[in-house]
Amino acid sequence: MASPLARVNVRADLWETLWSFAHRVLAINLLLALAGTPLMVALSLVATPWNYPIFFGLLALPLAPAAAAAFGYLALEDHRPPLSALFRQVPARLRQSLVVAAIGAGLIGVLAADVTVLAKSLPGAVPLMVVLLVIVAITAINALVLVGLRPELGLRELLRLAVYTGVRGWALSLLSFGVLGAVLVIVSQAPLVGLATLPGCALWVVHTNTQAQLTRITRRSR
Repeated sequence: MASPLARVNVRADLWETLWSFAHRVLAINLLLALAGTPLMVALSLVATPWNYPIFFGLLALPLAPAAAAAFGYLALEDHRPPLSALFRQVPARLRQSLVVAAIGAGLIGVLAADVTVLAKSLPGAVPLMVVLLVIVAITAINALVLVGLRPELGLRELLRLAVYTGVRGWALSLLSFGVLGAVLVIVSQAPLVGLATLPGCALWVVHTNTQAQLTRITRRSR
């Protein structure tokens, strides 16, 4: 009896695309694992990490250059760019990505503290603060993508474009935000399996969504 797989007729370029995707995802997962090792070790040792936001925020900062490098790596036109091309992206995006991450983390920390205080004293203002919190988080994510895609932009132009793309393309922004949130939940429940497979896929979704937002804005401006 012939195997069912014998009837599968897949074009060579489709196989090339699939292998290229798998290659990039595994390479990005490796980089993120290296950048996040101190954070993961600290999380495994501390039972209540939310009591030490500054400490864990500092440990999470190396993930920003890794993510920006991953976005730049995904933008490369080669089908299977070498692993060295990914690691070369890190120093090129280091300064801008750290500044973006520091600004985003600082604003998110302030807004989160405001939400905690207002929930007790002025509950009616909480929804507005939550919306601002989501906008800041989406802007930070888009800014990291733009660091990878548009490294020639200055910080002011980069942040302005990140806010604009995030608000105008709010549906794709929420999708990216939701995918990253789902990955965090899965990784917290199954760290080894989650870290080995999901982060690169999630960053690919974020990268694709932000590129779609930029393309739409560029077409409208013409």
